[in-house]
Formats: sequence, C-alpha cells, structure tokens
Amino acid sequence: MNSMKSLLNKNSTPAQTVISTVCKVKKGEKVLIVSNPESAVMAQDLYTAAIEAGGEPTLIYQPAKKAMDNAEPAVLYALKSKPDVFLSISHVKLGKDPEAAANPYKTDDGQTYDHIFDYLLNGVKTMRAVWTPGLTVDMFNRTVNINYEELCERCKILSKKYEGVTSVHVTAPGGTDIVVPVEGRKAFDDNGDFSKPGTGGNIPAGEVFISPVVGDPKVSGSGCNGKIVFDGSMTFGDGDAILETPIECTVVNGFVSKIEGKEEAKRLLKVVENAETTAVKYEKEGKLPAGMGEVYRRNARNIGELGIGLNPAAIIAGNMLEDEKAFHTCHFAVGMNYDNDAPALIHLDGVVRNPTIEFTYKDGSTWTALQNGVLQLETKFDKIRQIQNKAGEALGM
Repeated sequence: MNSMKSLLNKNSTPAQTVISTVCKVKKGEKVLIVSNPESAVMAQDLYTAAIEAGGEPTLIYQPAKKAMDNAEPAVLYALKSKPDVFLSISHVKLGKDPEAAANPYKTDDGQTYDHIFDYLLNGVKTMRAVWTPGLTVDMFNRTVNINYEELCERCKILSKKYEGVTSVHVTAPGGTDIVVPVEGRKAFDDNGDFSKPGTGGNIPAGEVFISPVVGDPKVSGSGCNGKIVFDGSMTFGDGDAILETPIECTVVNGFVSKIEGKEEAKRLLKVVENAETTAVKYEKEGKLPAGMGEVYRRNARNIGELGIGLNPAAIIAGNMLEDEKAFHTCHFAVGMNYDNDAPALIHLDGVVRNPTIEFTYKDGSTWTALQNGVLQLETKFDKIRQIQNKAGEALGM
C-alpha cells in the first residue's frame, strides 16, 4: 500500500486531498465532474484542484436528481467519452440511465449493467470514480482530511475477516436481530484509495460492506431472516433524515415482508411500493427488458447491503453519505445490491445504532466485529496511541 502521509498536511484543502491523495490524478488525465447548482462551491474547488494537479477537467451542471429521475442526456453522453476519473458531486443522485436500463451494457463474461457509470467502473474497469450524494460544505470540511493510511488498514483487516464467513448475526439495543447469509460473497471496502482503474467510492469514505446472499421467496430459511430496527437515520425517495421514531422491518427469506412504525415507517413503505409498481410499469413501457419488471419489483424489498462505518470523523447527522460511515453504527439497504444479482430501482440505506455483529465461519468458529457498537479490531495506529497514552500516564501528563 502506498504511503498516504500527505493527508496529515493540514495545508491541503479537502478538494486537493480528493484529487491528489484519494484519486491521485496525474498530468493529462481526463477528469469529468458532474454536479448540481446546490453543490457548485465544492465542484468548482475540485475543478481547480484537478487543474493544479495537471489534469484536464470538464465540469457539467444538471438539475438535482431524485432516486427515480434520469440523468440528463448530456451527462450520459459525457460519460460515454470514457474519462479517466469521474466525480459525481450530486445533491441527491446522479440519475438513472434509461437507454442502458432498456438495453443493458454487457461485458465479455456476460455481466450486464444498466448504467454507463457502472459499466465503466465495474464492468470494463477503465474508470475510477468518486460519488457524493448529499455532500455539504460542512461535511466536506469535517470528514475528508483524515488519516487515509489508517483507514485503509482498518478496512483491510475487516475485509479479510469476512473470508470464510457463512453468516453474520446482527443484534442491537433498538431491537434488531437478524441473521445475514454471506457465504461466497466478497466484502467491498470504501477505503479512500481510488487511484486505480475500477476503484471508486464515497467522499467521505470509510466503510466495509457486503451484499447478503439473495433469498428465494419460495425457499424457507433462504436469504436474510429476522428483524431490522432502523433507529439512526434513513434514506427516503426524496432525501435522508434522522429518525424520530424507529422503523421496524420484518425480513423473511431475504425480503422485507412488513414495515411497521409511525409516520417515517409509512414514508419508507410508500417509497418501496412506488418502486414495485414503477418496475412493472417500466417493463410495459419498454424501459426495462421483457421479464425484468417482475425481477425489479421483487428486489425492491431485497436486503441489498450490510455495511459497517469506519470513519472516525463521521457522525449521524441526517445525511446518509456521512451517517453510514460513522463509528458505532452499521447500516442495511433495502433494494439493489452490489453483486449485480438483485437489480432494483431503489437502494435505501438505514442506520442501526450500537450493534453487536458476530461472524460465523465454515468451521463453526465465531468472531465479534462490533460489541455494542465498539469496533473489535486493532491497527498499528491503535497500538501506537496505546503506547503514547501509557507514556503520558507515566510522565503524569
């Protein structure tokens, strides 16, 4: 792993950190930045930082897009120019790709992608990217200039711990109690090192996440089973919010069978039901391939992600981009997953506070990743801090 000690230089602006440390933009590289007027200050700072790094940036603005909106045609055509680096500095979403949804891109190994962005990043892996749905100036200033070398080590250790895991048991004081099958799945990490083609993630960075094995409604015990009680924050179709009342989701054979609670639960249910009906409608209109309307409808209730927050500067602030990275939390997503075998029109993240997360391995052994929200792994930086603290105590400091 390359050294990232330059991040400790407080003279770097957040934009310079993203361009030079996170993405490592090189001279002559094509950098495409897509933003909305709401995020113009940060987009312009990134544009300037890209020029300073020797890159060749292009900045495009489009109206802010919600979960079900399409990206502007000009944005999708700009992506087809195959930039080296793509930065989506979006107020909510980049927007969907209707042409690719109707006629998906396909790689040589048979994988299909319903967005040009996913095809370039994850399919042919010619691009590296950053996406920041909901990024604010305050968040940008607070959460970007962290020690990325430590974050990379933390992500690496936790990702390795997922090797050989068959299932994950998540419980929490709020009532969450669910078993998540992950056998055969690979953990992804959002470690803030997006310097190689085919890599990308959020700014702020800082999570390890995995796609649960997709269930089968007709097979009892398949997929995730149990109860998720979201008690931190939630993504809705029109934005994110800190939850005033918990949302309780009953999960059977991998899919949400019941959503209970007060007004916020009704709000989530409305978004899910809209995604279900819209999927069927899109197939009839030719916006989804024949037979895929039912697939997208079913997966609107899929448990698509289990993630663990690893950014020490992040807090639960009612903005999922930051909330899902916060220490002492995990999050689940309702909708599409990251293994490309559960397509849906939505991916709605919800945060669970202070979880206990236990991994079970093929040999029957277990390991606790979080205990009441406290991360149970140690990096070399933790060891150094322990030595420094002991030295300070010995000196009476």
